Amino acid sequence: MLVAFSVTPLGTGEEVGAAVAAAVRVVRASGLPNRTDAMFTTIEGEWDEVMAVVKAATEAVSAVAPRVSLVLKADLRPGVTDALNGKVESVERHLAGG
Repeated sequence: MLVAFSVTPLGTGEEVGAAVAAAVRVVRASGLPNRTDAMFTTIEGEWDEVMAVVKAATEAVSAVAPRVSLVLKADLRPGVTDALNGKVESVERHLAGG
């Protein structure tokens, strides 16, 4: 499965970079395939392992914020691997006219 999520500290002021970095550290330390962009971090793996990482990343942010917002989107497709790259490669092929 792929899970794209965004975890944001609330009540800590406008600067959230340090708290978000703490969440991304958790994701990267998990060893699961992942990608972070300006809005979301996407993780690929099995349900239990991905959700455990999302929970740990959320807890990392909640350690420095009185309130946390979590947005999550999941793509569950049994038997598919490397969807993190495959989906992007498919779009790029179409853009290239292939």
